[in-house]
Amino acid sequence: MDKESTTIATLELRDVRKLYGATAAVDGVNLTLKRGEFLTFLGPSGSGKTTTLAMVAGLQTPTSGRIILDGQPLDPLPPYRRNIGMVFQHYALFPHMTVAKNIAFPLEMRKIDGEERKRRVAEALRLVGLPDFGDRFPNQLSGGQQQRVALARAMVFQPPLLLMDEPLGALDKKLREQMQLEILRLHRDLGMSILYVTHDQEEALVMSDRIAVFNDGRIQQIGSAEELYERPISRFVAGFLGESNMIRGKVVALDSGDCVLESRHGRLRAFNTAKLKTGDQAVVAVRPERLTITDPSIERENLVKGRVVEVIYLGQSRKYVLKTEDNAEMTVLQQAQDAEKHSINPGDEICLEWRGRESNALAAEG
Repeated sequence: MDKESTTIATLELRDVRKLYGATAAVDGVNLTLKRGEFLTFLGPSGSGKTTTLAMVAGLQTPTSGRIILDGQPLDPLPPYRRNIGMVFQHYALFPHMTVAKNIAFPLEMRKIDGEERKRRVAEALRLVGLPDFGDRFPNQLSGGQQQRVALARAMVFQPPLLLMDEPLGALDKKLREQMQLEILRLHRDLGMSILYVTHDQEEALVMSDRIAVFNDGRIQQIGSAEELYERPISRFVAGFLGESNMIRGKVVALDSGDCVLESRHGRLRAFNTAKLKTGDQAVVAVRPERLTITDPSIERENLVKGRVVEVIYLGQSRKYVLKTEDNAEMTVLQQAQDAEKHSINPGDEICLEWRGRESNALAAEG
């Protein structure tokens, strides 16, 4: 894909809202999807992500706002005229049609002639790794194969935009992971612009160029997987994308981009992600894998003591669940080779520390 193509906007949502009575299912969503970008909507059930996708598809009508594809407003167009590919969790294949006829259906609707139609169907089957499955029926395929057919059907007419709503939700973990890589390969090879909806944090981290985290009908934060994981701007994002320990305190000083907080555990230091001010109530959010077990005899910043209540064996790592002195719960994740250096059992008292810049100071609420 050339450099210029990645800088041209293919889809814009401008202050899009969807009301059901007085309730806002989507409340002022603004975003730009660049050409060739893979953008994921991530959020809990009822957060507005699927409703937003449905408005782009034309399956729902915005109460207000604009949706623009390649410079043209989509709002006046019915779904069948938007020229957008769609893949859903439940494959929506026609059971009475062969695989080839299922894939050919959108080409027939667009009056693509017979030879060109056959060529495109064969190419689509090859791309999804099913070149010899054209004569089979959907009930003769596994779940993963059916999803490949649904993907082939969605992209066979070469849409400028592909929408995917929980497309892997019905598959088992191993097959999900295989299909994630398959979709990424197709995205890379074909340069498609993709809007992808999921509630699976790991899936979003693996697949996305950018992630838009939804909650209460709004985008809470949008950015690359690394930006959102390393520098969440709110408690919700820190808690929803991955796992975070939250330690309460009050901001007592600002120092070179950091917050210094006073807490029940002593002084804490964290990156001032939320632009807090002295006197603000805050939390320090620190990921379980950033915590290390340390010697408590030397007083310093970012020390928390606790008693181990559970040890969870995860194969390549171990998770320790602690109760701190103020009865809060914290989790620590250690790789197997590091965990083997410590003999830790339920009931043991341990001390944890972390580097200030590997944690984030966030507003206490939100």
